[in-house]
Amino acid sequence: MSGSIDQVFIKQFESEVHEAYQRQGSKLRPTVRSKTGVRGASTVFPIVGHGIAAAKARNGAVPVMNLAHSTVECFLQDYYAGEWIDRLDELKTNVDERQVVAAAGAYALGRKTDELVIAALDAGTEEATDTAAGTTDTDGLTKAKVLLAFEMLGAADVPDDGGRFAVVGWKQWSELMQIEEFANTQYVGDSELPWKGTQVKHWLGATWMPHSGLTKSGDLRFCYFYHKTAIGHAVAQEITTDLTWHGDRAAYFVNNMMSQGAVLIDPAGVVRMRCFE
Repeated sequence: MSGSIDQVFIKQFESEVHEAYQRQGSKLRPTVRSKTGVRGASTVFPIVGHGIAAAKARNGAVPVMNLAHSTVECFLQDYYAGEWIDRLDELKTNVDERQVVAAAGAYALGRKTDELVIAALDAGTEEATDTAAGTTDTDGLTKAKVLLAFEMLGAADVPDDGGRFAVVGWKQWSELMQIEEFANTQYVGDSELPWKGTQVKHWLGATWMPHSGLTKSGDLRFCYFYHKTAIGHAVAQEITTDLTWHGDRAAYFVNNMMSQGAVLIDPAGVVRMRCFE
C-alpha cells in the first residue's frame, strides 16, 4: 500500500467536513455580524451611538456630533466532535459512507454555532407582548404579534436595509402559513413563497426562516425579529479536522474542532416574540 494513501484520505475527509459545514452546518451564522481570525480568548465589538445633526452660523465652527463609543466583549470557547473509523470498515464502505461521518461532525459543530447565536438572542430584553394590542403569551405567532415586533424595531430606528431577520420555530412557521399576507402570492410574489425549495422567504423587509433549536421555556417558544448587526459572532478557529491512527484500536480517530463565541451587541435590535406551543 502506498505510504501516502493516509494523507490523501485525511485531506479528502477534511475537505468533506468543511463542505458539509458550509452547506448545512449552521443556519444562523449568515444572519449575524461575524468576525473571523480572532486572536486570544475574547474579542470586542465596537458600538457607536446615534449622531445628531445641527445647523451652524455663517463662518462658525461645524458642530460636533459627540458620538458615544462603547464595546461589547465576546468570549470564545473551544468545541469538539470526535468519531472512530475502523480501518477495515473504511475499506469495506464506499465514499458515501465516509461522507456521512464527515457530515455528522460538521452538523454537530454547526448546531453548536447556532446554539451560541440563540443564547445571544436569549439575552435580549425587548418583548413583543402587549395585552392591550392583543398579543399575549397565551397565543401563538399571530399577525398582531409580528406587526408589534416590526413596529418596535422601527421605533428603535433599527435600519430597514435588508439586514433584518426573523427566526421562528416550526410550529410558528405553520402558524405563519395561515396568515394570508405571509403565504399568498398576491402579497409577496411567487418567487418569495416558502415552498420554493428552501424554508426561507422574505416578508416585511426581513428574511424569515424556521429553526428547530430555538429556546423553549415551559409552553413558550422564543422567536426573534432582529437586525444582523445586533448579534456578534466571533471565530478564532474555523472548523478543522484532525485524523490520527491508533494501532491498538486499528482505527482512525476523527476530531472535528472549532473555537467560536457569540454575544448580544445591541438589545434594541432584537425583539423576542414569545409564542405558546
